[in-house]
Amino acid sequence: MTTIAPTPTAASATTAAGIELRGVVKRYGTQVAVRGLDLEISDGEFFCLLGPSGCGKTTTLNLIGGFVPLTEGEIWIRGKRVHDLPPHKRPVNTVFQSYALFPHMNVRENVRFGLKMDRVPAAESTSRVEEALALVGLDDFGDRMPAQLSGGQQQRVAVARALVKRPAVLLLDEPLGALDLKLRQRLQIELSQIHRDVGTTFVYVTHDQEEAMSMADRIAVMNDGRLEQLGTPEEVYRRPASRFVADFIGDSNFFAATVAAGVATLADGSQMPCRGGSGQASVMVRPEAIRLAGSSPSLSGRVVQTSFLGKHVRVAVATAASEAPVVIALHDPSTLPPVGATVALSWSAEDAAVLEPK
Repeated sequence: MTTIAPTPTAASATTAAGIELRGVVKRYGTQVAVRGLDLEISDGEFFCLLGPSGCGKTTTLNLIGGFVPLTEGEIWIRGKRVHDLPPHKRPVNTVFQSYALFPHMNVRENVRFGLKMDRVPAAESTSRVEEALALVGLDDFGDRMPAQLSGGQQQRVAVARALVKRPAVLLLDEPLGALDLKLRQRLQIELSQIHRDVGTTFVYVTHDQEEAMSMADRIAVMNDGRLEQLGTPEEVYRRPASRFVADFIGDSNFFAATVAAGVATLADGSQMPCRGGSGQASVMVRPEAIRLAGSSPSLSGRVVQTSFLGKHVRVAVATAASEAPVVIALHDPSTLPPVGATVALSWSAEDAAVLEPK
């Protein structure tokens, strides 16, 4: 595969961080969009800003790109302070959800545009454009107009146009949001491959948890302008730092409990294992971590619904220990109990996270 000359990876970079945000604050009048954000993104990392609408993730991306001015704090890229520089003076490029292609230019001209503005010599420009098109699998599409391309192909052109300038940082603002599910999933794989090939730092904004989990090296979960948790996909899923993160990332079952010495006493008096914590708390268990019978202690309940979802069967169980039915994910249909059956639920202490009470 043809590749664009890579930027240094985290292991080879001369600076520890590709991007540093130090005490970053952004206000719009009396509204605070980003609240004292401290963040370090490694050079060459695929980093994802994840959260619901209005959480501050897109504002953070725009602050890094220079599209909105900083209120307080500092932004550094590869050891250079950049928050007082205009966007075109920063070593970044951006891919937007809207693609923003020039409709009167063909694919090759769209990709070449930034190099033309930078007055890159013609021979070098031609070589870099062809490398970029090969990188995104559009070698044979250079003469087509944007209107002749599918949405996924247009998005690849936008990525090629951004990468052809060889930025230190590529910012991606929900670039797959307008695509259908199957195409989105395919492009997630392709973007991950492109990232591995070029080694550029990717900062990716999305509200789609599965998208973040499938691509990112690390995820920053944001809420109300604050950083709720920073970690690998596995860490934020298996070790949520707050009830918000546990509820936002994946499916969760919550139980009000009194916790002491690794035992959670639930609302119905059942005593179930948990991981650490003490006092009044919420105990969170993922659906796939709950087993039907087979071990003690257990929680008693009645099956109220079963749903076949292809890759697993979802079972809803009403219990006296929780307001909402407990949801279980079964991957073996042969163990499926009938609706109305009384079942015993169990889980391991390692799978029961202790969080702040509701």
